[in-house]
Amino acid sequence: MGDIAGTIKQIDWAQVTSELHQKGFTVVPQFLTERQCYQIINLYDKPHIYRKTVPMERYRFGLGEYKYFDYPLPNSINTLREQIYPKLVPIANTWMDQLNMGKRFPTSLQALQDECHANNQLKPTPLLLKYGSGGYNTLHQDLYGEVYFPIQTAIFLSQPDIDYTGGEFILTQQIPRSQSKASVLKPNKGDMIIFTTHFKPAKGVRGYYRVNMKHGVSEVHRGNRYTLGIIFHDAIS
Repeated sequence: MGDIAGTIKQIDWAQVTSELHQKGFTVVPQFLTERQCYQIINLYDKPHIYRKTVPMERYRFGLGEYKYFDYPLPNSINTLREQIYPKLVPIANTWMDQLNMGKRFPTSLQALQDECHANNQLKPTPLLLKYGSGGYNTLHQDLYGEVYFPIQTAIFLSQPDIDYTGGEFILTQQIPRSQSKASVLKPNKGDMIIFTTHFKPAKGVRGYYRVNMKHGVSEVHRGNRYTLGIIFHDAIS
């Protein structure tokens, strides 16, 4: 997978911080190479590295399939999780302060996992998703338990309009006493979206207030769409 840790260091984290504060999401272009994307896609058919496979239609989540990695995570997935997390902690802690939530996130992923495990959240949450023709994902939030980190990432492993058509990434914002706002994104292969898991602060005339956000995927019209999701907190099941 090459020097993933080096790639993470080269990201303009000041820009990431600014856009997450402003919009609740940001796109990091060309985060992975085409070869790295293929390497991750090739993990899809290795059943021994997963703890759970979820057919989405069974649970009315949409149409498609995703697989949760098991511990120990593949080295590349573990590196992504461990190296990106501390870059996002200052943003998450700023949000907690702005919303007066009385919560502080630790600087290391291991310390966050310790907190999850103390709350019986023992299962890893990084996942690989596959949508075929007609596939989609309903709007949702990836919380998994009482302990959750408010930012996550999605890395796009397929090229729109070549590997698949449709399948846009959708984010919605629900502002109090207002209609929802939708953002529709079409990332290229290798791009990474960093986005809020649940909510973001917004500044009003009386201080900061909470804007709830959800994400999903529009219908894929043709082909196969693969995505890697990196969620930092563990799950109850």
